[in-house]
Amino acid sequence: MTPTPTPLSSTDMLARLNDERDALRAFVVLLEQEQNALLSTDTDALLPLAERKTKESDLIQTLSRARRESLPDALTTEKWLQANSPVGIALWHDIRQLAEQAQRQNHVNGELIQLKMRYNQQALIALVGATQHAAGIYGRDGQPNLPTSGRNLGSG
Repeated sequence: MTPTPTPLSSTDMLARLNDERDALRAFVVLLEQEQNALLSTDTDALLPLAERKTKESDLIQTLSRARRESLPDALTTEKWLQANSPVGIALWHDIRQLAEQAQRQNHVNGELIQLKMRYNQQALIALVGATQHAAGIYGRDGQPNLPTSGRNLGSG
């Protein structure tokens, strides 16, 4: 049995929602920065962005969990706001919109990452193939050592 949450004042709920909205806005900005890095050749920026994304994601989850746990069992955030603080409904809709935007942006970034990985894999295969082919061109003495077909010219 889960403990009954202490009643939350409208002011406290609006403060929590503002914090959650601010965290989501910051997360969307990070996702946009990540997309810009993925579309450019500046891949050095990706690791620090990934670390920041993890921290921001953890913060969003913490804020969201605290909000949900502060509500009575049968109420959603929207129902609680309708009954206790209708002014907060627009704020709640902003949060939901930002969450959807973040989800879409994260999906696009995931697709870009997959595309970059495929490109890098193809480039690596081409480089390995070229290296293996080039390795047979010169012998140890530095003279051309072109591969032969196994059949001597002029033989039938």
